[in-house]
Amino acid sequence: MKHTSLPLLVEEQLASAHRATSGRAAVTIHGGRDHDLRQTVIALAEGRSLGEHESPGEATLQVLSGRVLLVAGHDSWEGAEGDYLVIPPFRHNLTALTDTAVLLTVATRA
Repeated sequence: MKHTSLPLLVEEQLASAHRATSGRAAVTIHGGRDHDLRQTVIALAEGRSLGEHESPGEATLQVLSGRVLLVAGHDSWEGAEGDYLVIPPFRHNLTALTDTAVLLTVATRA
């Protein structure tokens, strides 16, 4: 059985995000070619964003630490540690309002 310490992983990914010129870092903790589910921890330094992008399909976002702003069209959502959101099925942007780590879960239909 595989297990992962999310608090430790958040700490590591935030440190990596601060070292990266992009201000972000990510690691997939579950998924791959043979899986229908992919889970990725994404860390963003304060003020950085993923930029507007297409929805990955059926997906959810859980804020592990910090605060984020998700904007999709005319709708926006501000989330803090412990919040959970079903990602809208259209273009959106995610911005870190503080140093932030989120858990992105995507159904990949492998």
